[in-house]
Amino acid sequence: MDPEAATELARKGVTLLLLDVPQHTILGLDTQVFSVGPRFKGIKMVPPGPHFVYYCSPSRHRSEFAPTAGFFLTAHPSEEIRYSEAVKRFEFDDHLGPYNLDTFGDWKQLSSYLSQSVIERLEPIGGEITIALETSWMDRAPQTDMERRLMEQLREDKFAKISPAQPERRGCYYTTIPASVKHKNISANELTLLNLDRTSLLESVLAKSYQDQEDLLLGELQFSFIAFMMGQSLEAFMQWKALVSLLLSCSEAARKLKTLLETTFGWDLENSAANLIDEDDEFAPVIVEMDGSS
Repeated sequence: MDPEAATELARKGVTLLLLDVPQHTILGLDTQVFSVGPRFKGIKMVPPGPHFVYYCSPSRHRSEFAPTAGFFLTAHPSEEIRYSEAVKRFEFDDHLGPYNLDTFGDWKQLSSYLSQSVIERLEPIGGEITIALETSWMDRAPQTDMERRLMEQLREDKFAKISPAQPERRGCYYTTIPASVKHKNISANELTLLNLDRTSLLESVLAKSYQDQEDLLLGELQFSFIAFMMGQSLEAFMQWKALVSLLLSCSEAARKLKTLLETTFGWDLENSAANLIDEDDEFAPVIVEMDGSS
């Protein structure tokens, strides 16, 4: 990139100052990851809008890293008056890493429904999202053998934070998604049908929790996916899984939302489940086609 184009992008974009970050910290912004050097003071040419910052600090000998912590922010130019003039004069420029704009399209697709109102609605008190504060949540969650082993690892992790006797709520404010449809005064067959196609449950959740605004539900889906994939939050993973399970168990709703889901998330609802599995994934489920005699 020529100097004039870079200068113009630096003027139009946002500068994210991250002062006094310890050297060798692993720092991420959206889909980009950096290893902090001795001269690092932030990132320049950041497009305005929602972003996710995440980091993990090394031990003294860099043999171990603390659990990842992260937070969402909405970037606006010149928010901090104390430093804005210095940024405009490019006084920090030699200490700023450039935002890789070639990857911004990927981030924009991941966060297309992630508005400031969605972030404020879901983010925890203090804004920090980290698995180190989720051990008490794991105690309350339905547990498989794998989840129990994970919980034990978290308890034994020397980086885990000790919760007070009556801890302040630190988790995200995710929407409660019922695992199944429950109705009184209907037959067993009708109840089974309602749980096979949970469109009625989706419509109920949309009305009660999202004011019938599909954008809010999709925003929460993206929020939880980003917090899970980049922030390594188990709480976010469970919420993302609950939302995806609900959407994929709604035959009628899937038809109504088909175009939206395919264009927004790249889901291919026409193909069978077998075609959605990566053959090279050793953890992928085994799918066996049953013949008509079964």
